[in-house]
Amino acid sequence: MSQQGILYLVGTPIGNLEDMTFRAVRILKNVDLIAAEDTRHTGKLLQHFQITTPAISYHQHNRFEREIDLLLELKQGKNLALVTDAGMPSISDPGYDLVKACHEHQILVIPIPGVTAAITALAVSGLSTERFCFEGFLPTKTKERRERLETLKLENRTLIFYEAPHRIVETLEDFNEYFGENRMIVLARELTKLYEEIWRGTIKDAIVLYTSEQPKGEYTLVVAGASLTEIPELSEAQLKQELYKLMNQGMTRSQASRHLAETSHLSRRQIYQLALEIED
Repeated sequence: MSQQGILYLVGTPIGNLEDMTFRAVRILKNVDLIAAEDTRHTGKLLQHFQITTPAISYHQHNRFEREIDLLLELKQGKNLALVTDAGMPSISDPGYDLVKACHEHQILVIPIPGVTAAITALAVSGLSTERFCFEGFLPTKTKERRERLETLKLENRTLIFYEAPHRIVETLEDFNEYFGENRMIVLARELTKLYEEIWRGTIKDAIVLYTSEQPKGEYTLVVAGASLTEIPELSEAQLKQELYKLMNQGMTRSQASRHLAETSHLSRRQIYQLALEIED
């Protein structure tokens, strides 16, 4: 049996081509095949760096059938690179499915690090970088969206979201409802590109700005976590109620307990004991 190939996760620039690494160029030149979210978009990148490796599409709509083909290529000993249109593959990207499948088939996956919009925006935000959580795109369905924001309302870590320009105002209004108008927020758009803009202020001010100004480009939103004054001390009965809500949304007892421990005066172990008292 021939040795299996390697899947390389290759980070690509989120805008400025000068952010491409020497290692990324070398890997893309040396692999047998490149799986790209959009072959036309990636084609411009390959042409710029004089990379002639063939590329095929791998995206949200064909990932399941394409996964079978790519796994076959890897099992036959070919080395593949996975790229997204911008940033690191598998972050808010269907590449996750292929990476998971490779691990299940004992195929080696090697990361080639690159720029990520979430970390870039966080670093420049001026908000706390000690503890943060990445939420990506919020659900578009109203019920799911509200449930997600409800679980984040008392989150004291810095929050990072992605958002499309046509949904910015709606998202800011949702933030206003769940996080309050005075919570600090940073809106970063067109990061590393010619018209890069990093705006910092309160959620209230952001709503005023973007209801009078047309949002343009893809956005990364960095929101300050809840302050201690915003987090009330819950009684055991209230904690059980919150645990029930979180578990009803799909969290395990352990996950729900860990989540509530972040904003409670009780330890995770104490909250977990309360969770054990809740019937399945």
